[in-house]
Amino acid sequence: MSAVPITGLLPSHLWWLIVVYFLASLAHFSHNAEYIALYPNMPAWLSREDVYLAWTAITSFAIAGGLMLARGWRVAAGVALGAYGASGLAGLAHYTLALCSEHTFLMNLTIWFEAVAGVALAVAAFRHVAVTGLAKKRADV
Repeated sequence: MSAVPITGLLPSHLWWLIVVYFLASLAHFSHNAEYIALYPNMPAWLSREDVYLAWTAITSFAIAGGLMLARGWRVAAGVALGAYGASGLAGLAHYTLALCSEHTFLMNLTIWFEAVAGVALAVAAFRHVAVTGLAKKRADV
């Protein structure tokens, strides 16, 4: 039995969504970190380093998903990738601190790009989990 490359373990559209969300979250977090003093009503204790640390923690879900996928744990990998995508909704918390109109165009763009890309990834990943789980259950019967 030959080894299946990790890229063959997920549908290609899911790989593209992972890449798009990775870039969206990187864009938002790096903009947030570099311009933290300009984001309205951000807590004074939150530093540039804290923002990058939070991005690293969130990205660890994608890394964990990749490692699980490499071990053949497709459902667990899908859940981890779904959680990774769903974390993109956390960026909308900026609007609990200040209205959209109080943020610059670029702030709003990176916040919404991350949220939309994250939702797309989460939906696709959780759908993949459901389909994979059903296929496995049918194979077991």
